[in-house]
Amino acid sequence: MPTTTQTLTLRDCSLTLRRTGKGQPLLWLHGTDGLFEWPAIVDKLATRYEVIVPEHPGFGDTPIPGWMDDVSDLAYLYLDLLKVLKLERVHVAGHSLGGWIGLEMAVRATQRIASLTLIASAGIHVKGASKADIFMIDPDEQARLAYADKAMGEAAAERAGAAKYQEMAIANRVASARFGWNPRFHNPRLERWLHRVDVPALIVWGKQDRIFAPVHAEAFQRAIPGSRLAMIDKAGHLPHVERMDETLMAINGFLAG
Repeated sequence: MPTTTQTLTLRDCSLTLRRTGKGQPLLWLHGTDGLFEWPAIVDKLATRYEVIVPEHPGFGDTPIPGWMDDVSDLAYLYLDLLKVLKLERVHVAGHSLGGWIGLEMAVRATQRIASLTLIASAGIHVKGASKADIFMIDPDEQARLAYADKAMGEAAAERAGAAKYQEMAIANRVASARFGWNPRFHNPRLERWLHRVDVPALIVWGKQDRIFAPVHAEAFQRAIPGSRLAMIDKAGHLPHVERMDETLMAINGFLAG
């Protein structure tokens, strides 16, 4: 499926978008790894939808404006993006940090949003639940923790340590810290407003997630009215990578419904 690249400026913020596929629009919001590796699931989704993939400000070689402080700024930026692109009934899907951005968008305005899919999403704090502190561990250890399959984790750790990725990895970690340093990857006020998510919502989680324990998925399901939960077995924090077929089936079934 051919992919086009588009760069536009919103609020003095240079935003690069990759677009692929045809059909109803789907906004894919990446996690803390950025677009370090292109998610193969995007190409699968592009057989049914027009998938729009922005690189968040600060990630990769994308500049970040001085006024941008937190995830709420990203949420407003992407709500403005939907308006500028004149997109209606957009499916929003986000992984980890991207899921948190999608949540912050949905509690503010859903006029242009058709559905919300959260994959191992950040955004809330669950008392007593385990959560890996990615700022306190090496990137290769983070890569190992992200997978349930040990061999996949070791392969990811080796890629994370490759010299050609170091500059991008540093930029992504700095950007992640800007949005998720304090408090760590959650908004203390967000959970009280999740009842405002008034579009269909799907929560996808790996049963063996060691970054955000699966109890977070259950908390999201309780807080978001009518939301559905798909637990993916033999998957860690990257179910859309580690168990792509099962994750894709869950998402396609949800969106088709």
